[in-house]
Amino acid sequence: MAVEQMTMPQLGESVTEGTISKWLVKVGDKVNKYDPIAEVMTDKVNAEVPSSFTGVITELVGNEGDTLAVGEIMCKVELEGAPEPAEKAPAQQDPIQTSSEKPAVQQDAANKKRYSPAVLRLSQENGIDLEQVNGSGAGGRITRKDLMAIIESGNIPAAKQPETKAPAAAEQPSSKPEHAAEAPAIPERKPSDVQTSPGDIEIPVTGIRKAIASNMLRSKHEAPHAWTMVEVDVTNLVDYRNGIKDDFKKKEGFNLTFFAFFVKAVSQALKEFPEINSMWAGDKIIQKKDINISIAVATEDALYVPVIKNADEKTIKGIGRDITELAGKVRTGKLGADDMKGGTFTVNNTGSFGSVQSMGIINYPQAAILQVESIVKRPVVMNNGMIAVRDMVNLCLSLDHRVLDGLVCGRFLARVKEILENVTKENTSVY
Repeated sequence: MAVEQMTMPQLGESVTEGTISKWLVKVGDKVNKYDPIAEVMTDKVNAEVPSSFTGVITELVGNEGDTLAVGEIMCKVELEGAPEPAEKAPAQQDPIQTSSEKPAVQQDAANKKRYSPAVLRLSQENGIDLEQVNGSGAGGRITRKDLMAIIESGNIPAAKQPETKAPAAAEQPSSKPEHAAEAPAIPERKPSDVQTSPGDIEIPVTGIRKAIASNMLRSKHEAPHAWTMVEVDVTNLVDYRNGIKDDFKKKEGFNLTFFAFFVKAVSQALKEFPEINSMWAGDKIIQKKDINISIAVATEDALYVPVIKNADEKTIKGIGRDITELAGKVRTGKLGADDMKGGTFTVNNTGSFGSVQSMGIINYPQAAILQVESIVKRPVVMNNGMIAVRDMVNLCLSLDHRVLDGLVCGRFLARVKEILENVTKENTSVY
C-alpha cells in the first residue's frame, strides 16, 4: 500500500509553525479525507487540522506539545485502495556496511541543514552559527522556536574563529601588568536560573502562551517600535451612542459599543492614509489594498486576534455585528483559521480594562497598532476659555519605524481624532 505524509499546514498569514496540542487519532485508526486528525495551536489561532487523505494512520511523527515548522511531517497515512508496489528481489546481504547505510544518529539529523527562510534570516540578524544549534524539529531540523529560545537566553553560539598559532612569548606585546589577573566571566542568566522559594507557585507554560510569547518577542526584536498619542474629545459621540443604544439593541439584537465607532473611524482614516496599511517585507514595503482590521479578544488564559474584513466598506452597525460574532467565536472555541487571516492593521480596546495610556506591541508583520483607551470625564479648557467637563479618550499608536515616520502617523491620528470629534446625531448614521 502507498504511504503519504501529512505536513503541518500554514494556518494564517505570517504563521511559520504550529504546536500539536492534541491528537484526535491514533496509529491504526481509519480516517476519511477532511476528517479532523489533530488540534494545532499557533500564535493566531487554535484550529483542527483535517486529513488530506483517506486511509489508515501508520505513524504519528509529532508528539503532543511538539512545535513543527510549516511543511514538516506530522503523521503518515497508508492510502486506501492504493496498488501494492512491485515486490523487489531480495538483495544479497553484505556483512560490510555500505556507504548508503547510515547509523540511526545520522538519519535523525537528516534535516538539520534544511533551513527555512525565517530561520536563515533570524540566524543572520543575530549572528547565530546554525552548525552549533541542535534542532528540535523532525529529523533534527532547526525551527524558529529553537532560535527564539537561544535569543531569549542571551547565549548566542557565534561562529568559531579559525585557530592561529600564537607567536613566541617574547614576541607578544602586552599592556597588562605581568601578574594582572583576568576578570571573571559573568555567567549568562537563563530562565532556568530563576530561584524559587517555599510558597512559590510554578505554572507550566501552555502551548498558546508559548506561541504568543514567541510572536511578541519576534515583533519587538525585528520591528523598531516608536510610539505617539493624541487625546480626543468624544463627548458628542458618547451622547449620540447613549441616546440610541437601547433602541438599537431591541432592533438588532446585539449591543452598540463605542468600539464600533472607533474601528469605523480608523478604517476610514486608513483609506485616506494607505501608507499606514502596510507591511515590512525585507527588501520592500507592501501597501495592502484591503483594509482588514484585527481586533484583540481575550479569554481567561489567551489572547486571539480575529479580523474584520473590508472594514472600510461596512457601516458602524456592520462592524458592531462583526465584533460581537468574532468575540463570541473566541469565547466558545469556534474561531477558525479563516477568521484570523488577512489582518492589515490592529485596533486594541484596552479601555475595556480601565487603561488610560499604554504602548501596544505591533501585531507582526503589520506596521502599526492602535490602543483605544478608556473614556473618562475630565475638566477641559474650551476654546472660549471656559472650563467644562468633557468625555475624553487617549489614542495610543505604536508604529514600525522601518515602514512609517512620525509625520504620516501624526496626520493619520489627527484625522481619526477629527472623525471621532465630529460624530453627532445630525451627521452620523450607524446604518
